[in-house]
Amino acid sequence: MENTFDAIVIGSGISGGWAAKELCEKGMKTLVLERGRNIEHLRDYPTMNKPLWDFKYRGAITKEQADENPFISRAAGYDATTSHFFVKDADHPYVQEKPFDWIRGYQVGGKSLIWGRACARWCETDFTAPKRYGYGIEWPIGYTDIAPWYSHVERFIGVCGSKEGIETMPDGEFLPAYELNCVEQHLRDTLATKFNRHYVSGRWAHVTEPQEIHIKQGRGQCQNRNQCMRGCPYGGYFSSVTSTLPWAEETGNLTIRPFSVVHSIIYDEEKQKAIGVRIVDTNTKEEIEYYAKIIFANASALNTNLILLNSISKRFPNGLGNDNGLLGKYICFHSYRAGMSGEFEGYEDKYYKVSKPAECIIPNYRNVKEQDTDFVGGYVIFSGAYREKLNENGITETIGENFKEQISAPGKWGAYMYMQGETIPKESNHVRLSPDQKDQWGIPLLITAVDYDDNDDRMVKDFVKEGKAMLEAAGAKNIQINENRQPPGLDIHEMGGVRMGKDPKTSLLNEWNQMHLCKNVFVTDGACMTSTGNQSPSILYMALTARAVNYAVEEVRKGNL
Repeated sequence: MENTFDAIVIGSGISGGWAAKELCEKGMKTLVLERGRNIEHLRDYPTMNKPLWDFKYRGAITKEQADENPFISRAAGYDATTSHFFVKDADHPYVQEKPFDWIRGYQVGGKSLIWGRACARWCETDFTAPKRYGYGIEWPIGYTDIAPWYSHVERFIGVCGSKEGIETMPDGEFLPAYELNCVEQHLRDTLATKFNRHYVSGRWAHVTEPQEIHIKQGRGQCQNRNQCMRGCPYGGYFSSVTSTLPWAEETGNLTIRPFSVVHSIIYDEEKQKAIGVRIVDTNTKEEIEYYAKIIFANASALNTNLILLNSISKRFPNGLGNDNGLLGKYICFHSYRAGMSGEFEGYEDKYYKVSKPAECIIPNYRNVKEQDTDFVGGYVIFSGAYREKLNENGITETIGENFKEQISAPGKWGAYMYMQGETIPKESNHVRLSPDQKDQWGIPLLITAVDYDDNDDRMVKDFVKEGKAMLEAAGAKNIQINENRQPPGLDIHEMGGVRMGKDPKTSLLNEWNQMHLCKNVFVTDGACMTSTGNQSPSILYMALTARAVNYAVEEVRKGNL
């Protein structure tokens, strides 16, 4: 009985935290399994208030640290101030059949402590485009199905933004947006008049003006320190640790078990349903089983695929619910392969007051009503303007008061753009289990076989052309273009493998994120995605999770699960 609960949630990150909150609020005794260590707000943020000059190398990592972690050290936001929230390469090996940088954060809160925090909604065409243009299957839901759940999530986590009436980036329940600085305003005006495109303050998970619901969570106003990935002492941005997990704990229905590597989901042949989860204690290597009526898989996309593939039984010899052989296939991601920056003359009498932790967005303008390019899918552009901190060309003194004044004078203005592009879900892009290699807990290693294609190349080419044209039209000089061709994975937006769909022959999950062939198992992290869209996906995972929990609990109470 000690190991029996109403619900089990695998993973404590962005979607797992939401599953826990919603389940506990609805009276379900819930066990959250986390493979990493426990993290508590404030207590476990060792660098949250440490100034850069107190780090040995001003926040930079050593060559030894980079050599020992060639994958994770390339991740956005990884440095000496944040490395304690990232998984070292040696701590969880995997097999790269094709180059793939798998970025992970194993602790209570998962990657919600180190995410980018962009929270724009998908629009209706994001759901319909794959089927309309023939590069994917039909989503079993549309925007109207998920819109009220977006609102439910936005009000709780705190999302700042401005209501703009943009078709490809619907408005939501927003806190006040971050202001555009003078060059960003200039870019906005240029894009509106010369390209009929939008340039707006991004929708970001930051509490810019706390509401009663945020105060009840113990969260305060964002202080614009832009040190979010260290852990925020103010709770200014959303994470499971500051928000959903403490909220769930207040109900008295939550149990969190850290140091618990999930081995598999247990399927009962007689009952024809899942009855629990088998874990390996990371410290003792002891195998333990926990039992529940419903199970939510939220281990992050690739680990959820790994767990389901390893959940074998007489009924499901190839992985839980995998009669169609598609489990682990159609893995997709976002393309971040190109960016650019340019210098702006003038505006030297202007500066900005804060270190803004949010960027601006140019919403997708490609292939919306019809296919208007030589590629399918769309892309958004993240952008911002800044003023260089040092006017290197103006320093003539070497000592004294004049020298201090000169090195305090800021330099030129600049602006940047980088793409976040949709990729095509393909059966050839997949993950599978190694037949002969296992990790330190006796679980098969995951093999990644994921790559770009010609469609990605054409999209990058279009972004480079259009981005350069927009910067030039705004008067940018010395434009530098970077086409990095970084491996998939560094976007940290891996998706798919357990995709939603209408037809059990071509998908693993139905419209409620419920497994077609194992009705009491739900998948609501990135593994459930049918396609990638072009907007950042995390808030969609949260909305899907809240919606699925609401359905699952109703089904339990009806006696259907």
